[in-house]
Amino acid sequence: MTRPLSNDLRERVVEAVLAGETCRSVAEEFGVAVSSVVKWSQRYRATGSVSPGKMGGHRKCVLEPHRTFIVRRIEQTSHLTLHGLKGELARRGVKVSHNTVWLFLRREGLRFKKNAVRP
Repeated sequence: MTRPLSNDLRERVVEAVLAGETCRSVAEEFGVAVSSVVKWSQRYRATGSVSPGKMGGHRKCVLEPHRTFIVRRIEQTSHLTLHGLKGELARRGVKVSHNTVWLFLRREGLRFKKNAVRP
């Protein structure tokens, strides 16, 4: 992902649009996409600023509030599988994918039985 263009450029672009130029002509003049000119103008009208919004970030893990339950279930049931744990979470109202459960266990360093058929 590339970094946002400078606020100076954004301000000059918005000033040109406010002066009455069309978005297409402003885009050509400053060498930016027409969609950028439109979005910057809309952001300026809505917020009074042309500064870019926050990029990226970190989402909290959906399973973090259920960590104690998961740890307790792994300790209680040695033959618990990933799909079994996912099913138990679903019965508690936590709908997550198989991969979400696996990533959580891996990140937390918790061990689990990988296959219900193999001992």
